[in-house]
Amino acid sequence: MTVTVGVVGTGSIGSDHVRRLSARVSGARVGAVFDVDTARADAVAAAAGARAHADALDVVDDPAVEAVVIVSPGDTHAALALACMTAGKPVLCEKPLATTGIDALTVLAAEVASGRRLVQVGFMRRFDAGYLRMKAALDSGAIGEALVLVLHCIHRNPAVPPAFTSDMALTDSVIHEIDAARWLLGEEIVGTTVVRTRRSPFAAGHLADPQLVLLVTGSGVVVEVEVFRNCRYGYDVRCEIVGATGTVSLEVPTTGAPTTGGVLGRAVPADWGERFGGAYHAELQQWSTACGPAPWPGRTPGTGTPPPPSPRPTSGR
Repeated sequence: MTVTVGVVGTGSIGSDHVRRLSARVSGARVGAVFDVDTARADAVAAAAGARAHADALDVVDDPAVEAVVIVSPGDTHAALALACMTAGKPVLCEKPLATTGIDALTVLAAEVASGRRLVQVGFMRRFDAGYLRMKAALDSGAIGEALVLVLHCIHRNPAVPPAFTSDMALTDSVIHEIDAARWLLGEEIVGTTVVRTRRSPFAAGHLADPQLVLLVTGSGVVVEVEVFRNCRYGYDVRCEIVGATGTVSLEVPTTGAPTTGGVLGRAVPADWGERFGGAYHAELQQWSTACGPAPWPGRTPGTGTPPPPSPRPTSGR
């Protein structure tokens, strides 16, 4: 059985999702798309053999669409997720679920009231091979019987567009570390502090960049996050879990490390697609499989990753 998916948002990630769902994800096809950039939406739809709608809600209400992927700006996510639930359609909502705690709680309450698990938030790091190995090492007690002391995280992008704001560094970037910390440690975050550092000369005047974020879990684990959106040199995501008797680290993937002139070099991914392409594919494949023939509440994605989580507030502030 093939699941017909509607995609709201055809920017860089949305277009990539459409291509994956159309050509690489088994059991899925794209039937409808929407974007405020109508020319782009038309081109993406034509390449996928889909229909471009004039409104995002038209994608949700399209009778041919059985499941929806939301890849529009973050402040539209909550309303669209609610519309998908009203229509009874499973939805993969890219992070963040909402840009305010109140909106996130509204979506959560609506799903609980529906009695169905229809919403999955797009935290693709849970599907990344490196993160899965870190999770397995931690759960095995390899670094100190799972007694975690500190979690270090780095999230760096080469550059961001002028419209990117200081708040978006948290809702669009640090949100990944918030989810990863909760997932890796199996704990909730109970405290957050955001620290502005000396500003990069490459950051727009309105943007605090980089920023440091300190999260504290219920058991007292401190999670230190550096978010730097204009690092210039590449897309660099790192993570290290410090345990009582050892550590486990997420290394920068590389296809080769040349040594010459006494210097060891290693490649840094150029962008999110190069670094997390495999994770996005695994996430979309398992989500589309979960939207298959069996009723959604009883479906569980393939082994090796958790089932689609019910949404929770995605703001750590």
